[in-house]
Amino acid sequence: MPIRAKHATPGAGGRAPEPGRASPWRLVWRKFRRHKLAVAGAVVVLCAYLVVAFAEFLAPGSSSAADERHTYAPPQLVKVDFSWDDGLQLYVNGFRTERDPETFEQIHTIDRDKRIPLRLFARGDDYRLWGIIPWDRHLIGPTDPGQKVYLLGTDRAGRDLLSRIVHGSRVSLSIGLIGVAVSFLLGLLFGGISGYFGGAADTVIQRLIEFLMAIPTLPLWLALSAAVPPDWGPLMRYFAITTILSVIGWTGLARVVRGRFLSLREEDFVIAARLDGCGRGRIIFRHMVPSMSSHVIASLTMAVPAMILGETAMSFLGLGLQSPAVSWGVLLQEAQNIRTVETAPWLLLPGVAVVITVLAMNFVGDGLRDAADPYKS
Repeated sequence: MPIRAKHATPGAGGRAPEPGRASPWRLVWRKFRRHKLAVAGAVVVLCAYLVVAFAEFLAPGSSSAADERHTYAPPQLVKVDFSWDDGLQLYVNGFRTERDPETFEQIHTIDRDKRIPLRLFARGDDYRLWGIIPWDRHLIGPTDPGQKVYLLGTDRAGRDLLSRIVHGSRVSLSIGLIGVAVSFLLGLLFGGISGYFGGAADTVIQRLIEFLMAIPTLPLWLALSAAVPPDWGPLMRYFAITTILSVIGWTGLARVVRGRFLSLREEDFVIAARLDGCGRGRIIFRHMVPSMSSHVIASLTMAVPAMILGETAMSFLGLGLQSPAVSWGVLLQEAQNIRTVETAPWLLLPGVAVVITVLAMNFVGDGLRDAADPYKS
């Protein structure tokens, strides 16, 4: 009896599945997962933007609530107590406040005998989640809503530093995304025109880029910030800073895009697409831009932390957002006085948040660049 060969069962549409075939994005994801620092950085960045989305809930209180009785109060460490009767309990120690007889400054010391019980999903200041849902629950807070706790200490006005850092992340992290989106469009547009068409367009755009890059950053910030009317509110200044950073930030990406377009426009696949009758827009966005995705991804992921640092630096120098607006740069203005830092070193904690976020974004950028590079195994 003849033996009949067994054939693979056809898949959907009568075609046999092709084993071992994966989409380009799946291959990028597989390579990205092997980059341990990039994965850890992605987790940190994801947590940072979750803080942005749920800032009101995660913050123990309002960013503007002040208590003059607790100016420059030190951080209160969360402690855990367990008993068979009450189970697991969270608490912090209260303060003992005294006044220096010479300087008349308030001196806060931790009172080990005074306990303030804590609980999760505690009642606190009223807010609207995402500006829509009215709520008064916070992730952690005192069991008694009338009491206050300061897990990261307070500033000179007695405002909770943890709440201000959480609320400040919304401005500092969102300004990076908006600024990068604008600078990405400008860099891709002008860089693509310069590299693909060349000639007079290339000359004009490159001279403009060289002019913008030749201007020192700090004087440029001073000039552009001086153009912002002083009577503008925090929201208008926020968009003004985003525009300023976008105007400055698109030149580097435009240079990268131009260089890649110059090298790709003479490649065989571009010539074949041109001979096949494809329009310029299809050639650019369908063939050339995807082939340089690793360079674009690397530039984008490196531009986000640069935007965050730019906003922080401008606000720190007094050129950007000002109180009552809250951002990490505004919070770091408190740390300009060395005497203040000596007596209240916890005011430097917004800088720690900036460093951690920027490092995490740089790790993610390195991982995405390596994963999207077709020449790296």
